Amino acid sequence: MLISNNTAGRRSRRAAIYLTSIAASLLAATTIWVGFTSRAAGQGSGGQVKPVFTGQLPNVPGKSLTAVVVTYGPGGKSAKHRHAGSVFAYVLSGAIRSQNSATGPAKVYKTGESFFEPSGSEHLVSENASETEPASLLAVFVAEDGAQLTTFDK
Repeated sequence: MLISNNTAGRRSRRAAIYLTSIAASLLAATTIWVGFTSRAAGQGSGGQVKPVFTGQLPNVPGKSLTAVVVTYGPGGKSAKHRHAGSVFAYVLSGAIRSQNSATGPAKVYKTGESFFEPSGSEHLVSENASETEPASLLAVFVAEDGAQLTTFDK
């Protein structure tokens, strides 16, 4: 079978774009994981973060969607922080106490409940509401490509 140089060139370019997209996604996931886990390790009882997905949004140029699972041991918590972009959180197990500067006082969210953190807001409280049971949530970020997704207060 003969393939014209033009067709082969298009396939090559598509493959290069695809591989570049995968590499960028892996780099972003690694950056997120290192940032979260290094900070959590410094907190002692902080959450463990596991990246589960990252990818560019083709219908929103310059933006990426990233999903991580955050697991808190009994009594675990994160320090005050901000996120790049917006965050949707869904409680997978247990109960999470959360307070955001834009959404009002602290509230406990149980398995199956969700909350939203608008871009530019500060996450004042993020913790396991239980001293005896673990809790986990799925956090989905929509932010600028390559953004540092979490910045902790000093």
